[in-house]
Amino acid sequence: MARTQGSHSDITGPRVREAALTLFARHGYAAVSMRQIAGEVGVQAGALYNYTPDKQSLLFDLMKGHMDELLAAWATQPKTSNPLAALEQFTRFHIRFHSKRPEAVFISYMELRNLSPGNFTVVEKLRRTYEDALADILRAGVANGAFNVPEPKVAAMAVIAMLTGVNTWYREAGRLSLSEVEEIYWAMVRKSVTA
Repeated sequence: MARTQGSHSDITGPRVREAALTLFARHGYAAVSMRQIAGEVGVQAGALYNYTPDKQSLLFDLMKGHMDELLAAWATQPKTSNPLAALEQFTRFHIRFHSKRPEAVFISYMELRNLSPGNFTVVEKLRRTYEDALADILRAGVANGAFNVPEPKVAAMAVIAMLTGVNTWYREAGRLSLSEVEEIYWAMVRKSVTA
C-alpha cells in the first residue's frame, strides 16, 4: 500500500523490522504475533500492513537483508591469491561481522525452517554463495598443497558453523577480547585444514 506524503514510513518501517528482529530472536518466529510487533513499535496492529504484507515477509526481509549485507561486506574485503592469507582473512571477517549482529545471526540460522519454500530457496542460494567463497579458498589451498581437505564444500560448511558459534558464547565484557577470540579461532581453523 502506498504511503501518503508526509508520513513517517522512513522511520516506522525500520522500527517494525527492528521490533520483529528483537522479538523473533527472543521468542522465536512462530511464537510472535503481528500484534506483539505492533505493540513493540507503538502502532495499531492494522498499521503494520502499511509496512509489510505479512509476518512471513518480515522474516524473509530480515534474513535476506542479513545475507545481502554479509555478501556485500565480504565483497569489499581486499583479495589475495595466497590461500592461507585468504583463509585467515575470511576467518577474522566472519567473526567480526557476525559479532556485531547477534540477533540477525540467530534468526538467520535458527529460523530457516519457518521460511516458505520460495523464500527458503532465495535465502539458501545466498548462503551457498557465501559458503562457496570459502570453499573456493580451500580448493585453491588444496591445489597448491597448503591445505589437506578432501571435501572443500563440506569443510567450508564446518568452518562457517564453528565460526558462527562464537555468537553463542562471546560477550564483549567477557574475559577475552574479540581480537583474542579471532586469534584462537584462526589457530583452530588453520590446524583443521593445513596439510
